[in-house]
Amino acid sequence: MRIAVMGAGSTGGYFGGMLSRGGHDVNLVARGAHLEAIKSKGLRVVRDDEEFTAQCRATDDPAEIGPVDLVLLCVKTYQNETAIPLMVPLVGENTTVLCLQNGVDSYLTAMKLLGDEAVLPGAVFIEASRLGSGEVRQTGSLVRVILGETDGRETPRCLAIRDAFLDSRIPAEVLPDIEVGQWEKFLFIATMAGVTSIARATLAELMPQLHWRKVVNACLAEIDTVARASGVNLPSDIVSRTISYIEEHVADLEASMHHDLVAGRPLELDALNGAVVRAGLDSGVPTPINDTIYAMLKRYQEGS
Repeated sequence: MRIAVMGAGSTGGYFGGMLSRGGHDVNLVARGAHLEAIKSKGLRVVRDDEEFTAQCRATDDPAEIGPVDLVLLCVKTYQNETAIPLMVPLVGENTTVLCLQNGVDSYLTAMKLLGDEAVLPGAVFIEASRLGSGEVRQTGSLVRVILGETDGRETPRCLAIRDAFLDSRIPAEVLPDIEVGQWEKFLFIATMAGVTSIARATLAELMPQLHWRKVVNACLAEIDTVARASGVNLPSDIVSRTISYIEEHVADLEASMHHDLVAGRPLELDALNGAVVRAGLDSGVPTPINDTIYAMLKRYQEGS
């Protein structure tokens, strides 16, 4: 499969490297020193139990790549206004754009420009980071990609994309209700990102403190309520399962929005806690915790 990764940072770089090692023709779209390092030395992928260097083609100009079979959209959501128009040369008649961004409605932005038929919603569960220019790291045992058509059909393109991931040792699944899968991740990531950012601390530091643990639980419950009021059929035990997951993996859990806040970079606030606020307004559900998170972080949204 001919693949382009739009945003070859931590998550995009990891998937690009694994898919390249799996025998696929991978093209990475990156910038600056990261791009130059990949072009000169390849992309170094570090995992808990192995490391390897993938020799992928890399560029900052998607027009140099041309139409591909699959585009992985992995840029931060606040980069969409600039990044998505640049993707037009990658999208041919039979191209699928798989949106792996944070949020439950991020793929709609890509649909507006690239077309409803081209864009496929998805989500990824992973702990990944950049070690330096040309180097990405994946930690922990959980790596999972989910995808699916918005109407629930199990189409040939979904199965082909799933198989490309599976053949490259990346767990992947086609879901009959991708909205449920997205909200299951969103409930966790919006809570972790929002609470750790306002606290300026990791979940490993917060969960032992009863007052912060109560905030984490309440935020999860608030998002669960909003999802159900929005017509999303989440599992009945999603909050307790998410708490159990946090407790089991707490040492490995770090939110990219927290890192971005500390580093003075822009925040994916609108795609995360802002999306909870919007969904609450649409469904008539009060969202006082996410209202507070959004208000406290809004001044830092563009970076500082």
